[in-house]
Amino acid sequence: MRASSQASLEAAEQRWESVLADAGENALELGTELFAVVDVLDGSAALRRALTDPGRDGADKAQVVADLLGNKVSEAVVDLVSGMARSRWSSEGDIADALSQLAIDSMLASASAADSLEQVEDEVFRVGRLLAANRELRLALADSAIPVSRRQELLRTVFADKVSPATATLLDRSLGSVRHASLAAALTEISELAAHRRRRLVAVVTAATPLTTAQRDRLGEILARSYGRQVQVNVAVDPTVLGGVRIQIGDDVLDGTILTRLDDARRRLAG
Repeated sequence: MRASSQASLEAAEQRWESVLADAGENALELGTELFAVVDVLDGSAALRRALTDPGRDGADKAQVVADLLGNKVSEAVVDLVSGMARSRWSSEGDIADALSQLAIDSMLASASAADSLEQVEDEVFRVGRLLAANRELRLALADSAIPVSRRQELLRTVFADKVSPATATLLDRSLGSVRHASLAAALTEISELAAHRRRRLVAVVTAATPLTTAQRDRLGEILARSYGRQVQVNVAVDPTVLGGVRIQIGDDVLDGTILTRLDDARRRLAG
């Protein structure tokens, strides 16, 4: 998002956080309502333009929200969307993107209140790794020729009994998302938002063999000192790396695998 939209999102996050704190586990319902609003906005370019038109009075835009949502969602959601309509947005699609992010964060806040945020985080990571390793399933879920509803049904069949209800809902929404290039990208956003809620960065560590608990804790301490924040360490096992570890935190990649060092050596020898 560009500056205006990012500032509006951050202001909405600050207002919404107190609502989530009061809601506790019931924040899951608020997230569901926000996703319903996102669906309405995604389906109407005219409505997105009406709510983000910089030449339109803020009170008028807030009234559009009140008329549209009325008694269909909670008062807290109406107040949130009304406030966001009064804000400035760089492009009409940004308000729906921001609401989608707030919906995800609401569900994560519910999990946090239930002391299951770490479980959701771990489940999302494991689903991502399974999809990365299963090409047939990954392609089936990405096949745009198959209706989204059928792909969502497939996703539920594979994962519904293996993950918590909150994770299942987030997976379902991720597959139907119009704002991510792939399911993997949607899962990455969920992981990052979960880490942010826990005030942690996410480090995806790829190693030839599983790390011990002591190794994970030690690596987390080293990364926390380097980044000045707690770091959630997620480990993926890939025998092809031969040895060492590859660490990715956001756009930062620290690659110390034997395979990478061999590739570097080959390039130097090739001149």
